[in-house]
Amino acid sequence: MAKQLFGTDGIRGVAGEYPLDRETVFAFGMALGREMNSALPDATVLIGADTRESSTWIAETVAGGLAVMRVKSRFAGVITTPGVAYLTRTAPFAAGVMISASHNPYQDNGIKVFGQSGFKLPDAREHAIEQEIFRIREQGVTPQGAALRMEEDLSERYLEFLLSIATVSFDGVKLAIDCGNGAAFRFAPELFCRLGASVTAMSNTPDGRNINLNCGALHLGGLRELVLSVHADFGVAFDGDADRALFVARSGRIVDGDAVLLTAARAMKSAGRLPGDMVVATVMSNLGLEKALQSDGIQMVRTPVGDKYVLEEMVRLGAALGGEQSGHVIFREFATTGDGLLTALQVFEIAQRAGGDLDELLEGFQVYPQKLVNIRVREKKGLLEIPSVAREIRRVEDAFAGNGRVLVRFSGTEPLARVMVEGFDAGQVESYSDSIAEVIRREIGA
Repeated sequence: MAKQLFGTDGIRGVAGEYPLDRETVFAFGMALGREMNSALPDATVLIGADTRESSTWIAETVAGGLAVMRVKSRFAGVITTPGVAYLTRTAPFAAGVMISASHNPYQDNGIKVFGQSGFKLPDAREHAIEQEIFRIREQGVTPQGAALRMEEDLSERYLEFLLSIATVSFDGVKLAIDCGNGAAFRFAPELFCRLGASVTAMSNTPDGRNINLNCGALHLGGLRELVLSVHADFGVAFDGDADRALFVARSGRIVDGDAVLLTAARAMKSAGRLPGDMVVATVMSNLGLEKALQSDGIQMVRTPVGDKYVLEEMVRLGAALGGEQSGHVIFREFATTGDGLLTALQVFEIAQRAGGDLDELLEGFQVYPQKLVNIRVREKKGLLEIPSVAREIRRVEDAFAGNGRVLVRFSGTEPLARVMVEGFDAGQVESYSDSIAEVIRREIGA
């Protein structure tokens, strides 16, 4: 049976509205607590949050549900999603819960869950928790919050971990950092300042409502201007919960997750740290990445969209590197999830060892024209089951004759259909993506 609450990255929606209304959030806490009780006596759950104004009451409501089931909570305060994953797997926590809607606007929020191993829960466990949530809601619950005291030492332990894996000096390096007014607002500048870099930070004054607002990993224009104006060696932007990072080179060139995968794969292969000479990416990764990796003798394996699915395939294959074009990059040697701060640390170290220039590292990397169109939809029904949509997709694929790609799917976190078209000719890509999007908009557009 398909999951109804959990998407590709936890439960997500408008804060205060179903499924993030107080009753459902409280029921989630109870459901998770009941699962903890059945598996581990005297369980404690770690809770962390991003900077949204709704994150505090959601965290307290989750803790209230856990408390009803006699499960204790500890609160890390504002911390990154990978910070919660790291602490969950390295400390005596039965599970970790992160309150965040990642790159979404402040009105949205979400609940991400990590098991004791630091991995996101498998689909089967999410489904079981869902069923328990529905059962609890049917019985009727009166949501109640539990007071949470932030423990600063938890955040410091995560920062110390990042510092411990740094192997290159950043003395004299000029960094421009866009914190997205999110979870990285304190961590990112402090990490690189402690490593000796000269840091110019922007979007590092969160007010509960400005998270991701014209800043961060989805809005790189401001960071690019900052890199060029202060003559920074590198620029990096994080999303709201800092599990992804995108970069700007000294020249102003945008460096996305595909480029990071190529840079890291080449460096790791050269150092003998790329087992099987393989990289795991998603169906969204550019054809140019696949071709560039092939030329270096590196195989690229594709998965569905979602860093959770990338990680599952990495574990299955024993791969050390994987990620998404959007900036989720997983360095399996160090982490169980995408970690923007860790990614920045690795990318900057690779560049430093190679002479300090991202542009040179990406020389010869040809990005194939690609266009992504988002269509807001009123319902999610099988796209290929809609005859007109299926016909248009077939028409485009026949026209490409094997020299392009078409990917049509629904977002796992928003009411959107996504159309991605990629090929050699930019004009064709533009035309074909628009034609498919128009058919979907006509059939099920909101």
